[in-house]
Amino acid sequence: MVVTSIRLTQFVGGPAELVDLAVAAEEAGFDQVWFASDPFMLHTWSLCTAAALRTTRVHVGALGVNPVTVDPSEIAAHLGTLDLLSGGRALVGIGAHTDGMVPRLGLDGKSTPARTAEAVRLVRALIAGEEAPTDGEHFRWAPGCALGFTPHRRRIPLHVTAYGEEFLTAAGGYGDGVLPILFPPETAPEVVGWVRAGAGAAGRDPSEVDVAGCVWVSVADDPAEAGDLIRPTIAFFGPYLSERELAVAGLGPDDFAPVTAAMRDGGVEAAARLVTDDMLRLAVVGTPDEVAARLAGLVDAGVTQLSIGGPLGPDPAAAIRLLGERVLPALG
Repeated sequence: MVVTSIRLTQFVGGPAELVDLAVAAEEAGFDQVWFASDPFMLHTWSLCTAAALRTTRVHVGALGVNPVTVDPSEIAAHLGTLDLLSGGRALVGIGAHTDGMVPRLGLDGKSTPARTAEAVRLVRALIAGEEAPTDGEHFRWAPGCALGFTPHRRRIPLHVTAYGEEFLTAAGGYGDGVLPILFPPETAPEVVGWVRAGAGAAGRDPSEVDVAGCVWVSVADDPAEAGDLIRPTIAFFGPYLSERELAVAGLGPDDFAPVTAAMRDGGVEAAARLVTDDMLRLAVVGTPDEVAARLAGLVDAGVTQLSIGGPLGPDPAAAIRLLGERVLPALG
């Protein structure tokens, strides 16, 4: 049976609302809840902690924890603490979904893939109770570095938040899972192929690597209402997509140029007004039956975890319940 998760960002509510949605996701039958990490936005580890203390079954993870901006020692400490607080339900996605985020901070995003591979190695050693390796290129710690406490588990799944063929392929070789964005969803077969190729090249069984594909979802009985809800999300994230990803949906960078300009000059609301109906193809939008049918295609493509993000629906909590009642059962 496919694993299901909800990805939550501040686009669907403030801190209290997001934690309430995590509780709703647990009640609706989802297996995991992920909180996205992004500079200048609501802090992922704070949200994870609050959600862990309000839930009892669902696993809680921080994704997009970028080792360009966050040292692996801090990632391990946050993760280990969360695992203790949650009774062994902590997850993490180390890396980023684009190299275009950290340059705003005066940092070089091009080092993200290499730093991520080293960070996973360091965090894995620290969580296991071992001394961290000292031979990295980007992280050269002094001998004897180790966690000063014992996490609930000595083996916590480490997912890799990755993008692009090279990064995703490499991640398949060392991550317990990979967290690609499937925008548009039709990129799934190609992305799954990259991850599996990386696992095979590293001598691993590709079936052991969790491919947690994220799609934007907006579900409502009125498809037009669902489409309008997701326009701000597409306006924010669409300009970060590669030319290859856009081409799968029949779009190109020039299509998003007005959206990008409006985002810079007037913010998300102004940019959302320029999102066309064609751009909605980047997401999964429609009635519960339509959403279920399109998500089933991702499972057929080899996605092992359906990670649902976006506005979710007119009322996010009601949308989560609707997904649990009418979409998840259709996925088997």
